[in-house]
Amino acid sequence: MIPTAITESVPNKSPIVAKDMHLPASDVTPLEATGHNNVALPSIPEFESFEAHRQWQLEHMVSSFHVFAREGYAEGISGHISVRDPEFEDRFWINPLAVHFGMMQVSDLICIDMKGNVVGGNTSVPANAAGVSIHTACHLARPDVHAICHTHSPYGRAWSAFARPLEMLNQDACYLYNAHSIYETFGGIALSADEGKQIAAALGPNNKACILRNHGLLTVGSTVDEAAYLFICMERSCKEQLLVEAAAANGIAKQYIEDREAAYTFRMASGPQTLYWEFQPHLKYERYCRGDHLGY
Repeated sequence: MIPTAITESVPNKSPIVAKDMHLPASDVTPLEATGHNNVALPSIPEFESFEAHRQWQLEHMVSSFHVFAREGYAEGISGHISVRDPEFEDRFWINPLAVHFGMMQVSDLICIDMKGNVVGGNTSVPANAAGVSIHTACHLARPDVHAICHTHSPYGRAWSAFARPLEMLNQDACYLYNAHSIYETFGGIALSADEGKQIAAALGPNNKACILRNHGLLTVGSTVDEAAYLFICMERSCKEQLLVEAAAANGIAKQYIEDREAAYTFRMASGPQTLYWEFQPHLKYERYCRGDHLGY
C-alpha cells in the first residue's frame, strides 16, 4: 500500500509572465493555470518520515518500469532508472540486471552509494555496470536531480543517429525547449567511469534531457514521475520528428513553433509540479491494467 502522504504543501507561488492579452499577468502558478478557474491539482506529496517517502518513491519507480514496459522500451538487459534516496543523498536506488521492466518489484531494487558500493536493497544480483557508471556520474554532477531514466527506446535510438536536438515542431516538444543537449561521442557500452562522466558533462548543469549519439535518450527530474514523463514525451517527440523528416524529404515544408511561443509553453508546462501530474494518468492506467482497481 502507498503510505499516507501530507498533501497540504503550498506550490511555489512564483508569478508567471503573460504570453499576451488573452492571459493577464497574475500570481497563479502554472499548475493552477492548468485547472479550470485556476483550481489546482494537489502538490507533490510530502511525508512525515524518510521511510514513508522512500517507500512511495520506490513504488513510483517500479510503476515507471511497468509503464515503460507497456510503452515498449524494454530491451534485453539494457536500460535503467535510478532514484536518489530521500534520507541519504549519497545513495541511489537502481534496477538489477536481467529483470524485465514489466516484472520489476520493489524487492528487486538495489541501493548503491556514489562509490559503487551496494549498501541496501537486493544484494543477491548485480546492477547493470553501465547503468551504475552513468547514474553515479549524473547524480554527482547534478545535486538537483533526484531521478534519471535511460533506455534503448526505438525512436530515441533512431533519432540519436543524427546527433541533433529536437526541433520545436509541436506543443509537446516544447517541454524540452532549450532544455536538452547532445552527447556527440559514442564511446561504446558505458562500462568505464570516464564514459559516465562524459555523459554527465554533456547533460550539463541545467538540462532536463540528453540525446546520446547512436545510443538513446536520458532524462532527469526532481521526481521519478517527472523524469519518466519527460522520457515518454521525448521518445514520442523523436518519433514525430522522424515522421516529419520523412514528409519533408518529399518536399513538404516544416512549420516551426516560434521561440516566443515555445518559451511560453515550456514555462507553463515543464515545471516539476506539472510534469509530476503529467505522469499520473500513465501510472494510474498501468495499475488499473494490472488489476489494482479490483482490490487484489
